[in-house]
Amino acid sequence: MAGFISTLPGAIEMNLASTATADRMDGIYRYQRFIYDVTRRYFLLGRTELIRGLDAPREGRILEIGCGTAWNLIRTARCYPDCRLYGIDISMEMLLSAGRAVDRAGLRDRISLAVGDAAGFDPVKAFGVSHFDRVFISYAVSMIPDWTRVLKAIEPVLTPSGQIHLVDFGRSEHLPAPLRQLLFAWLARFAVTPRLDMERTLADFARASGFRLEFARIYRGYAVHAALTRT
Repeated sequence: MAGFISTLPGAIEMNLASTATADRMDGIYRYQRFIYDVTRRYFLLGRTELIRGLDAPREGRILEIGCGTAWNLIRTARCYPDCRLYGIDISMEMLLSAGRAVDRAGLRDRISLAVGDAAGFDPVKAFGVSHFDRVFISYAVSMIPDWTRVLKAIEPVLTPSGQIHLVDFGRSEHLPAPLRQLLFAWLARFAVTPRLDMERTLADFARASGFRLEFARIYRGYAVHAALTRT
């Protein structure tokens, strides 16, 4: 297991702020990681659609930012059997569960994991690769304080035809107001903050960085799905 989760110099690139975030995430998930997949499957909506929409090229490289327990990585590996997959997470606790899940799935030869800050990791040092065909973030943007830095970090590690895919909590604008308030209050208990300005922020990033943005609100606004493609 120790050799499976990368601990190469550079795989862990954390300043004081990100170290504090790592400690906070480890505190949240130290015990929750054991029931995470069982409980989250009912309200982390849109993940399956995101995976299908990756449309990864044959023998491509796919990176997940905030890979958690590797639930997404394992299903992505099965959906794209010719691809290599990589996952980073700031929480070592989650990665311990991820490593075991990947082992149980028999996918250690295709999925690599590393602990690190999504806004400042070096993929060459972490994984020995420099570019990815697809990068996706599933329900992690709402937990990354300065999530726009992550977009800027992803841009230089994409191939010329690379894509970024995101799914996360939305405004829930079409849900009854009491239910929406209850949802947001419950999410806050787990340090989750839906990014209400996500569409505008992604549009600004796309214009500045030469991407085409596709943005959709799904499940009555409960979640949003976005895809950024180099133009």
